[in-house]
Amino acid sequence: MVTKVKSSGIGGQAVMEGVMMKNKDQYAVAVRKPNGEIIVEKKEHKSISDRYPIMGLPILRGIVAFAESMSLGMKTLTFSASFFEEEEEEQPDKIEKALTSIFKDKAEAVLMGLTVIFAVVLAIGIFMVLPWFVTECLAKVVTHPIAQAALEGLLRLVIFILYVACISVSKDIKRVYMYHGAEHKTINCVENRLPLTVANVRNQSKEHRRCGTSFMLYVIIISIIFFMFIRVDNPGLRMLLRVLLVPVVAGISYEFIRFTGSIDNAFTKILSRPGMWMQSLTTKEPEDDMIEVAIASVEAVFDWEAYIGDGKEEKKGSKKKRQPAPKVTVEEEDEIADKQESKEKRVSTAAQVAPLKKADASTRRASYFKEVDVTDKKQPQNEKQKEETVVGQESQQKQPSKAVALKKAQKVRRPLQAIEEVRRESNEMLELEEEEDEILSALDKFFQ
Repeated sequence: MVTKVKSSGIGGQAVMEGVMMKNKDQYAVAVRKPNGEIIVEKKEHKSISDRYPIMGLPILRGIVAFAESMSLGMKTLTFSASFFEEEEEEQPDKIEKALTSIFKDKAEAVLMGLTVIFAVVLAIGIFMVLPWFVTECLAKVVTHPIAQAALEGLLRLVIFILYVACISVSKDIKRVYMYHGAEHKTINCVENRLPLTVANVRNQSKEHRRCGTSFMLYVIIISIIFFMFIRVDNPGLRMLLRVLLVPVVAGISYEFIRFTGSIDNAFTKILSRPGMWMQSLTTKEPEDDMIEVAIASVEAVFDWEAYIGDGKEEKKGSKKKRQPAPKVTVEEEDEIADKQESKEKRVSTAAQVAPLKKADASTRRASYFKEVDVTDKKQPQNEKQKEETVVGQESQQKQPSKAVALKKAQKVRRPLQAIEEVRRESNEMLELEEEEDEILSALDKFFQ
């Protein structure tokens, strides 16, 4: 499984009694002075690839990074060493006087450039020319070109390892290696999303995949592969090609370190393992006060609290994998269906009974029966009005009988009967009702 590693973008270097940390266009050097005080100097560093985008292409960016790291490393190393010079000012030598008279204010920068050039030439002489010269001396013994290239690379690797191991005997270099371990531990603490405390940093590994030691080792290994396939009969031309191809080999080594440092899987771990083994020589376990210096250097150029916060939000926002649904047997499915059916019945029964329980008898009756009050709410104010009201009510009681009779007569439908006959019959019925009323009234008077 391929896992991409999100780099913090911090790079560093150990200096004398201090650590330099670089993040993008800023770098800071933290140094512990002889009096115990930690001093931090922060500056900006514009890369050549920012001014010339073409230098940011693969291979070319490795060459630029190699040259700039050499220059910046020498500058910060000189800055840290300035705090440990003797209090008495030394008289400048002839070379310094000559440079000062020619370049004036830029004399220090020029001197630094010359120092870097001298260091590069010395490294090429030790690690490139010397192995080639020894191989040429053994040409009569080792005649095959591929065997000669392999022997040359092996000698280069042995010289590099012996050089690193021998300089670690020095007390000052040993302390630099301890600060180198503090630098790695601090960067690992940040990239593991832990707060920058002495306790957290101490528990981190002193190895890192993007270390300069690993870079130098892979420069040697890749150069062996390169020169095994470059065959030139002229010894001088062969030596010239060794020197000219150093930047190309450095660019390829940079891409290799970048690849192994950005992807975390078994394959990249195997590829980066030789560099990790080499770091056991160039890194030592630091002391707590050294860790404090490394933390101060990181905090000057990097907001680690915001970086840790972003990592926690990513973890919270990450989607969890869905667990597969558990398998259910037929018996369990039937049991679940029965429970669901009984639950639905209980819910439906409760929904029907609930309104009746809440309503009382009067409420239920009022919802079905509505009594209409036909009485006139206005009461008469005197006796005369009362009598008129009674007479009016009696007349209203008599009228419905005639109206009902008329209505009944009109309801008799005779499709073949003329309209005049219907009217005549209805009038006759009204006359009979009037005669009956007169007879009844006469009988009432007689009995009175």
